[in-house]
Amino acid sequence: MNIQEMIDRLKRHPDFHRAGMILCHNGVVRATSRDGAPVHELTVKADKARLDDIVAAMKKRPGILDIIAEVREGTLYPGDDIMLIAVAGDIREHVFPVVRDMVDMIKSDVTHKTER
Repeated sequence: MNIQEMIDRLKRHPDFHRAGMILCHNGVVRATSRDGAPVHELTVKADKARLDDIVAAMKKRPGILDIIAEVREGTLYPGDDIMLIAVAGDIREHVFPVVRDMVDMIKSDVTHKTER
């Protein structure tokens, strides 16, 4: 998982000249849960087929040129990268909602997490 490699890949897209921005999300493991309990490790499983479906659907939205998304599986620790998303598109009114919707959908439909 490397956000700079994702950006470089988007920039090599043959239609990149149509892009006005690349927006990235880098989700990391927090040291505390939402209720404030300490998190020492997080076990993550991901539904890769569902992730591919979400990316394909989001690419069809207006103004979106390309999307790369990755979810890290296994045992992770506070500070570790868990999710990377990079979206290339024309204008912020198109790109920002895609990133927000993708984060929400990935968290609810793709990842299955167990905190310890």
